[in-house]
Amino acid sequence: MADDIDRPRRRGIWLAVIVGIMVGVGGIAVTNRMVHWSGSNDFCSTACHSMQWVASEYKKSVHAVNHTGTGAGCHDCHIPKDYPYLLFYKARAGIKDAIGEMRGVIGTEELFKKERPRMAKHVWEEYKANNSQQCRNCHTFTPEIVKAQKDFVQPMHQQFLAGQATCIDCHKGIAHTSPE
Repeated sequence: MADDIDRPRRRGIWLAVIVGIMVGVGGIAVTNRMVHWSGSNDFCSTACHSMQWVASEYKKSVHAVNHTGTGAGCHDCHIPKDYPYLLFYKARAGIKDAIGEMRGVIGTEELFKKERPRMAKHVWEEYKANNSQQCRNCHTFTPEIVKAQKDFVQPMHQQFLAGQATCIDCHKGIAHTSPE
């Protein structure tokens, strides 16, 4: 008799577990899709009104078009690749940019250029603090690689290997115009 009473309760628990798993998997799938969509160059250069000016600079840079036929997009350079930090970073950056847009701080090209030194400094400080991790996701430096490089760049990259410099120390403005 007790088994008959427990059977509906067990079914309810299993149903709740199955529904929970389905909702979780669905949530993960939607989140992944949104992260991919909102990390595309199309999104960054069209949905983000103020980024249209830097998007045109990027399209002319070595990161958009290079001799190997590969390129790095906005997401590659500006968003960490590891979960869950990626989600927190995107949320914080998106909110900050949306507030800047709504307040009109970066709403026109003229205003954007006025704010550009402050924004660039923020990005450069971030790169300095994380040893230019976004660069190092694609670019690898080892003593062997540096030795095979042109003579004039080897001393600078030796500083990187020695931990005395990071990519952003020398490569400001590599994909965007540096502020004056």
